[in-house]
Amino acid sequence: MQTPPINPETKTIVVKNGEGRYQITLTATLTGNGIIAQLLGGEKPHVGGVVLSVPRPSLTGEGISCDTWILPVPGHKDVEAARPVAEMICRVTQQTTVVAAGIHINQAENWELEIILNNCLAAAREMIDRSHCPKNH
Repeated sequence: MQTPPINPETKTIVVKNGEGRYQITLTATLTGNGIIAQLLGGEKPHVGGVVLSVPRPSLTGEGISCDTWILPVPGHKDVEAARPVAEMICRVTQQTTVVAAGIHINQAENWELEIILNNCLAAAREMIDRSHCPKNH
């Protein structure tokens, strides 16, 4: 069986943000009809949860918002980073967005979790800038 050709609109972007155990890698595949992203990092990348965000008109009547579904692996909190990343990408690009996340730091303190979240959001902003998708600011 022959492999079908890859859609020429498909593009993959890899963004790294942060240092050491706070480094995040965001790998996003832009399909031309949605964005599929992996958000990995910390000391032990894994599958900790999945978030799906779908764009829709804002209920205020101005701009774009999104509906979001969250599927955490029991006992994991990775969706706490995946949700704002998925929603940001979805709202700004107006593309259906899936983020699978797995970020683990042993014995993480609250200030370390803030660093991780900030690195995730910075990686998402850079990915959006590099995507050349239409932007909704």
